[in-house]
Amino acid sequence: MTTHRIRVGIDVGGTFTDAVAVDATTLELLGQVKVPTSHHHEDGVAHGIVEALNRLLEQTGNVPEDVAFLAHGTTQATNALLEGDVATTGLIGIGTGPGAALTRRLAAFGKLELTPGKRLPLAYAHVADPDDAAEVGRAIDEVVRQGAEVVVATQPFSVDRPEGEQAVFDAARSRGLPVTAAHEITSLYGLNKRTRTAVVNAAILPRMLSTADLVDASITKAGITSPLMVMRCDGGVMSLDEMRRRPLLTVLSGPAAGVAGALMQERISEGLFLETGGTSTDISVIRRGKVAVRHATILGKTSYLSALDVRTVGVGGGSMVRISGGKVTTVGPRSAHIAGLPYACFATPEELRGATLATVRPMADDPADYAVLDAAGGRFAITMTCAANALGRVPEGDFARADQAVAQAALAPLAAALGVDVATAAARVLDAGTAQVKSVVETMISDYRLDQDSILLVGGGGGAASVTPHLAAVSGHEGRIARHNEVISPIGVALALVREQIERIIPGASQEQILAVRAEAERAVIAQGAAADGVEVEVTVDPQSNTVRAVATGATELRTQDRAHRADDQERLQVAAASLKTEPSQVKVLAGTPAHTVYGTEVQRRFRAPRHPVRVVDADGVVRLHAPDARVETTTVSLAPHVLAALVDQSTSYGDGGVRAPALRLLIGSRIADLSGVLDPQSLLALARSELRTRGADEHVIAVVEART
Repeated sequence: MTTHRIRVGIDVGGTFTDAVAVDATTLELLGQVKVPTSHHHEDGVAHGIVEALNRLLEQTGNVPEDVAFLAHGTTQATNALLEGDVATTGLIGIGTGPGAALTRRLAAFGKLELTPGKRLPLAYAHVADPDDAAEVGRAIDEVVRQGAEVVVATQPFSVDRPEGEQAVFDAARSRGLPVTAAHEITSLYGLNKRTRTAVVNAAILPRMLSTADLVDASITKAGITSPLMVMRCDGGVMSLDEMRRRPLLTVLSGPAAGVAGALMQERISEGLFLETGGTSTDISVIRRGKVAVRHATILGKTSYLSALDVRTVGVGGGSMVRISGGKVTTVGPRSAHIAGLPYACFATPEELRGATLATVRPMADDPADYAVLDAAGGRFAITMTCAANALGRVPEGDFARADQAVAQAALAPLAAALGVDVATAAARVLDAGTAQVKSVVETMISDYRLDQDSILLVGGGGGAASVTPHLAAVSGHEGRIARHNEVISPIGVALALVREQIERIIPGASQEQILAVRAEAERAVIAQGAAADGVEVEVTVDPQSNTVRAVATGATELRTQDRAHRADDQERLQVAAASLKTEPSQVKVLAGTPAHTVYGTEVQRRFRAPRHPVRVVDADGVVRLHAPDARVETTTVSLAPHVLAALVDQSTSYGDGGVRAPALRLLIGSRIADLSGVLDPQSLLALARSELRTRGADEHVIAVVEART
């Protein structure tokens, strides 16, 4: 019997574990299941993961051998920190003289507050000479005597000279202790921040190791042969072995799964993803086809953990309406779920009979201005979902869809109190709720300088219809609800790419040093199972902080999607014209590869040179690259070094801020190589040569060049 290979994504939430099966070729959703998260089972969350997997295989008619890719996302690391459920960490500082004074101060990490009244459990010992095995042994004995279950070794300048940390690491490992060396967690300078990041990683290490071993054993027992991957907080996945080394990378990974789903399934290239649940909305940015990340704040302090930039607003599908003085004042933060009240729009007409409006204090500390209905069937909450259904904003088949007539009946008492009709009352509720989201969205658009003409708002989560459609309408941006929005997170886990980020602080980095960081990132994702031919590496060099950053991504297999569903020439032209905000007759095909077509137009400006916006559209008809004003050149691999050198020279700007090479992207084969993070012209050209080194001499290369102002 011919079987289809599938990709499985499992999202372990606080209450439920969701799992999906996606066709490995077409990326079509084949099945989805939901089981209670098994926190209290002897095997912990591993039991729920295997139960979800077994039910999924049964539902889709697949067998374990059909699983080509299996990944899971978990909130366990985040919850461990939020709940203060961490291991006592033995911090061993290394150094003499001034260095010793610096490391001894790190014992103050024991004052970090995990939860109100509960501090990070920390034991400290010091080693002057890490080459003295007896002294190292005594330090390890000391922290173990104080209750340490895991050890961290830290030393000033260990990024450049890791031998001292390695000596302590080896000694602790030989005793069977879980151990972390600070230089392995991050290679960035800054003893305090580097050590704090390593200590938090170590504090959750024993619990995460235990879970990893249980999940691994359970999956193997279930007959799965494909390696198990784990969701990272930056939207990619990593191998289980890498998670065992750096469990901290799974902290804050909850929202990352949804964004990965939006990026891979919805193929957003410029816009915002809004994941709306019952109580809140997580907002994240996708810029030029990549998720926006930043160093995360953990336990109230900035860390060296690169995580998704997610901003949360306390407005969701279940957020309750608040009224005062005959007006809707705001929505939330209290939700119907927390208040223990059913949504009015999901009641029956009989249950809403005789409904009257009242205001209540849902929880003891809440203000008494939350609107509810007291009716024949009991007390009901008026929510954002009720208002969206009353206006017909919730599409057919959506998780949150209710009978529009019932929703309108639920809003009628509120409308009467406001002195308006039902549609106006519903609009005012949505206005109040989305205003809070809109404020954050506008800030993020500004922070990341998104292309205003290309912004797309995509809603995910069970409550998507209560926020995204109305926000799109009031903001003027294009908006839509993601397909299968209620399971967008496990879909994101199933579709996510292997990701690795390498950061180095290198003052005045040479071309060779930049290429070495790039190569290290590439090797790291290949070591975790990414197919070598499909790895993409984005390099950024920040001259202000002297940071060289390489982000490598790749699939665990080269996915070949069903060509039968590809867009034709006319469809791609229509997509490009819509994105360029002009008529198809005004759009020209500038260049193309088998995987991408480059379109452009000309925008005339008074008293200024015309602008030449460009869009790169893939074979699926999805805009993969926006350039507000760019030059496009086609060449071959053999001629590219000469052509690119001339292009870069012509487009490099010189000013008070120094030399700024243009933003360069190369279209090669099926890939878009983004080299826009490098400002030095010679380093940029060196990276371009490295991208072309394995290509045939006659292969076409398209350069999209944007001069920086």
